[in-house]
Amino acid sequence: MFKNTITRPDSSEKKLEICLSLESKHILTQIDGLLLTCLEVLTCTLCLLLILEEAIAGVTTGLISLGDSVTWRAKHFGIYQNLTSKITAFNAPSYFVDEMVKGAFKRFKHEHIFEERDGGTLMIDVFDYDSPLGILGKIADALFLEKYMTRLLTKRNDMIKEFAESEKWKGVPGMG
Repeated sequence: MFKNTITRPDSSEKKLEICLSLESKHILTQIDGLLLTCLEVLTCTLCLLLILEEAIAGVTTGLISLGDSVTWRAKHFGIYQNLTSKITAFNAPSYFVDEMVKGAFKRFKHEHIFEERDGGTLMIDVFDYDSPLGILGKIADALFLEKYMTRLLTKRNDMIKEFAESEKWKGVPGMG
């Protein structure tokens, strides 16, 4: 079992410990950028629009924060899909959580953790979801969905890394 304990602050400044095991779904991305810059790039709806998805309802421009909802439109498996998520925890600049309130999954929770590390920022994504369609969803998850989601989030993180480590984020309205 792979063990890596990280600290996850919640909105009341309490510290919670989580253990990442081989069963958990998580992505670690080291970014040579400031902690606050990384958080701002990730919470900027225009930046994400430029990266992978389009914000079509809720907060569609600027930075998102606690209690905000965003409906994203993106193409997955050749089909356009909408997913509405709500920011359920937010402790800038180190942590926030978005949870699906409407979309294709039965349940989807995505935690974003930022830690200063080695002169930059370690961005940790912990995502937990239940596939739709009962046993068929579990089979799809085992065959391809978990790999697809991991690749999708890794691609998104690579683009966030590129924005945060360059001057690209300064060209986005409201960011520079």
